[in-house]
Amino acid sequence: QVQLVESGGGLVQAGGSLRLSCTASGSIFRFGTMGWYRQAPGKQRELVANIQSGYSTIYADSVKGRFTISRDNAKNTVYLQMNSLKPEDTAVYYCNTYPARYTYWGQGTQVTVSS
Repeated sequence: QVQLVESGGGLVQAGGSLRLSCTASGSIFRFGTMGWYRQAPGKQRELVANIQSGYSTIYADSVKGRFTISRDNAKNTVYLQMNSLKPEDTAVYYCNTYPARYTYWGQGTQVTVSS
């Protein structure tokens, strides 16, 4: 059974940075495109960024120029480098395949940005 475990969240001031990691229990290479998603209180879960096997990336408009998604297939890990954080980035961040598979959702990692 596939498990995706997110880590790296925390409390940071506006303008700060965090690096999230997502480690899979199996090879992520076979998953193809991987994505980072987030869900803020009272809002629907949304795609933040995704990265294809060939390392092409797509970003939500709200994070373009501030966030960078990357992957290390040898380590079965996907990363999300988040810079210039804003209070509106506060959410629980999850990784999953893209499109997401219901059974792959993990616990996520909380990111809180204070103003």
